[in-house]
Amino acid sequence: MSQVPSHARVVIVGGGVAGCSVAYHLTKLGWTDVVLLERKRLTSGTTWHAAGLIAQLRASKNMTRLAKYSQELYSELEAETGIATGFRRCGSITMALTEARREEVLRQASMARAFGVEVEEITDTEVKSRYPHVSTDGMTAAVYLPLDGQGDPANIAMAMAKGARQRGAKVIENVKVTGVSQEGGRVTGVAWDRGGETGTITCDHVVNCAGMWARDFGAMAGVNVPLQACEHFYIVTENIPNLTQLPVLRVPDECAYYKEDAGKILLGAFEPVAKPWGPIPEDFEFDQLPEDFDHFEPILEQAIERVPMLAEAGIHTFFNGPESFTPDDAYHLGPAPNLDGYWVAAGFNSIGIQSAGGAGMALAHWMDTGLAPFDIGDVDIQRAQPFQRNKRYLKTRASETLGLLYADHFPYRQKATARGIRRSPLHEHLKAQGAVFGEFAGWERANWFANPGQAPEYDYSWGRQNWFDNQRAEHEAVREGVGLYDMSSFGKIRIEGRDAEAFLNFAAGGDMSVPVGRIVYSQLLNANAGIEADVTITRLSETAYLIVTPAATLIRDLAWLHRHKGNHSVVLTDMTAAEAVICVMGPKSRDVMRAVSPADWSGNAFPFGWAREIEIGMGLARAHRVTYVGELGWELYVSTDQAAHVFETLLEAGAAYGMKLCGLHMMDSCRIEKGFRHFGHDITGEDHVLEAGLGFAVKTAKPDFIGRDAVLRRKDEGLQSRLLQFQLTEPEPLLFHAEPILRNGEIVGYITSGNYGHTLGASIGMGYVPCAGEAAADVLASSYEIEVAGDRIAATPSLKPLYDPKSERVKA
Repeated sequence: MSQVPSHARVVIVGGGVAGCSVAYHLTKLGWTDVVLLERKRLTSGTTWHAAGLIAQLRASKNMTRLAKYSQELYSELEAETGIATGFRRCGSITMALTEARREEVLRQASMARAFGVEVEEITDTEVKSRYPHVSTDGMTAAVYLPLDGQGDPANIAMAMAKGARQRGAKVIENVKVTGVSQEGGRVTGVAWDRGGETGTITCDHVVNCAGMWARDFGAMAGVNVPLQACEHFYIVTENIPNLTQLPVLRVPDECAYYKEDAGKILLGAFEPVAKPWGPIPEDFEFDQLPEDFDHFEPILEQAIERVPMLAEAGIHTFFNGPESFTPDDAYHLGPAPNLDGYWVAAGFNSIGIQSAGGAGMALAHWMDTGLAPFDIGDVDIQRAQPFQRNKRYLKTRASETLGLLYADHFPYRQKATARGIRRSPLHEHLKAQGAVFGEFAGWERANWFANPGQAPEYDYSWGRQNWFDNQRAEHEAVREGVGLYDMSSFGKIRIEGRDAEAFLNFAAGGDMSVPVGRIVYSQLLNANAGIEADVTITRLSETAYLIVTPAATLIRDLAWLHRHKGNHSVVLTDMTAAEAVICVMGPKSRDVMRAVSPADWSGNAFPFGWAREIEIGMGLARAHRVTYVGELGWELYVSTDQAAHVFETLLEAGAAYGMKLCGLHMMDSCRIEKGFRHFGHDITGEDHVLEAGLGFAVKTAKPDFIGRDAVLRRKDEGLQSRLLQFQLTEPEPLLFHAEPILRNGEIVGYITSGNYGHTLGASIGMGYVPCAGEAAADVLASSYEIEVAGDRIAATPSLKPLYDPKSERVKA
């Protein structure tokens, strides 16, 4: 029996494929003082019964990079460790049975080409040639990815564990971690129990790879890891004579996937309404859950029609086992926002095998260098909202998220379960006016307003959805008249203390030595001058500032600021719920504000980029003259107790000027016409601030701020890429994200964000184009096309905003 050491540099908790991957990759980076503790035996939680599908293509470039890395790793592990991983590239077919799914798979094929994944559209005849046993009745399209694969999940984990051991790691089974000690906001060790024998390991880092136990284990240390176990079903047939190797077959419209394995067929399901499971028994180890054939039967009935030989094959195994699912179907990776030295790799939503290799590599790199190898915002644990650890919430949401893996991935699709938890103080007012809400970071946000007699709900499609004309009317109101919309969900961080100015001058790229009332648009940069946050910072007093940031990044931004606070004497406070934000925007916004407030709203008295305390109605507010829609207007910060009064006052006065209530779909279509960047899509931690076209917001005259050296280096070296704005030359096609950008006929990038520009009369997208050694004029002189579901559409590029390039309307 291995002895548990008294000290380690890192303790990894959980011996599934994720924990083994983290240990493997840390030792590859030279970490030798690595300990992995498993409560029972390696792989005994969910890894051992995983289906072992190893696909390459994910929903974003970097998630695809991680999946491709996993494939490459697994193909090499056997030679390194001598353990057979069962990995083989058998290819995969995805079959569409509806017109909507046809559009989806063709868009996915385009996305695959943009991300460098080999893919081809295939006919029904070609499907049959690769998978002779399948019926193609009702097929509308199919795509084939020849390099997709499958493997043996348990042996993949065992191979990585062996590789870690060979480089000095200690992998110890049957040891349960019972607590995490901390001091001064940092991990100091773990407590453990092995059959009544107890002890502690002092350590610098703890990695939570506890799988379906990760939520409860995280709670021991006050770390939020929201996930929920669900029952996951599959059957394995009896041996089928003469069955040869087949591609993995996915038929998402029938909620089914098929895998050939050792002469048998495994049929798995992602049913629309899942069965959350728990609590987990203390002695759970390689366990199965009770059969529920009634739940699985509808999937099986369709599968027998789709693959008729299943009717004759006989069922060898009916399997039901738990898998953990997160509120948004993305796994959790990275540092805990509230405890230094605590890291997470958990919640893999039934794609743990294909994800774990890349996730372990990325986390190890992050732990070793302090920075992720590239942007992993899709899965960053710091996106998790505190309320999401609520068990009732998780159980309710998880009943939906499992099924969403194979549901139509329509643009703008909203979750249907666990809604209404975070609401603006204006929520009921907006609802009464026809607001149709979407959910973001738990917030209910008015995305568009239904007309009288129109159903206030989404009707999803890949074309112009039922709210397209509503968005256009709201867009036109802001461009030509005046619109009002609610931005209360945006994060607000107050930074106060004698060192507030000095701290922000160090933390942000902009110059914070400004007069009280001045608003500074700025970025928080990392050491590589990548963009960690895109914010406005308002000086409220000599010792206080307010940072406004997107709703989804508030937790992450607070954590980033805390980590870089050093010895600065400042206090950081989340003020998000304290103030509502009501935006009044458009050419007639000044008229509306004059009708409700005695303040001087003239351009000279209240110029762009300033904030003022004002009287409004019979209350008080703070007006910020900034815009994310590219028009004259103000954001009104109102204490939540007065928000309803201010809204009612504005609504009454605005009627005389035709003021229209607007949603955030309008805001996005307006901002993309103006070329305003969207954090997390157009700008991320791996995008250099100069290449993003935001050099004007960085003041290198300041002597010392994070990223300054990298900004100066890139100025000397020249830009490697540029963020361009594109307008399609055809008015009908829609851009969402990840559509390939072709320059002179060759794919050079992809659309980072897209929306329809109602003023410009076409879809607008943004995306990076390589430009090493080229002048801007040369980049713009090329011929560009954007590929949409396989069709190439000519596009006009621009480095200046396509709408109001000189910002004359903003500064009117």
